[in-house]
Formats: sequence, structure tokens, C-alpha cells
Amino acid sequence: MIDIKKGENKFFVGDNEAKPLAEITFVPTDGGKLIIDHTVVSDELSGQGVAGKLVEKVVSYAREEGKKVIPECSYAKGKIDKTPEFQDVLA
Repeated sequence: MIDIKKGENKFFVGDNEAKPLAEITFVPTDGGKLIIDHTVVSDELSGQGVAGKLVEKVVSYAREEGKKVIPECSYAKGKIDKTPEFQDVLA
């Protein structure tokens, strides 16, 4: 099982937030939105669905915080667009 941790404006996998094995980063806005700007997964974790789990984590976080999401990262945008249960968090 992948352990996803909360960092500073990110969720990440690994022991070191500065050098994660995978991460998704976002920029909070004054208007209560989270702009997802970057998703990356190391070769070591590639193909294991980690990027999708990171997007799911941001979606859950947005719901908990009452925020909406603007997916600027192409992976996050594609994942959210293809997942009907994520549509409620789109800004």
C-alpha cells in the first residue's frame, strides 16, 4: 500500500518531502480554490496507479476544506475529467 503524506501545498510519497518518490502540488488561491499545477511519479513507482491516487487525495482534501479545484496539470485534468465522482470539486 502506498503511504501518501501531506506536505506544504502538496501530497507526496516517500520519506523526504524535498525529494519525494511521487508528488502532486497545488497553489491555494484567495478565492478558495486549489490550482493543481504538477504531478510527477518516479520510475520506481511508475505504472502502479500512484498518480491517480495523488489526484484522488487532492480531491478528498478539497472536499474536506470546502474548496474547488482548477486542474492545470495535464494529468490531473485528464483524470478528473474522466472520473464522474470527481466532478463536484471542479471550479
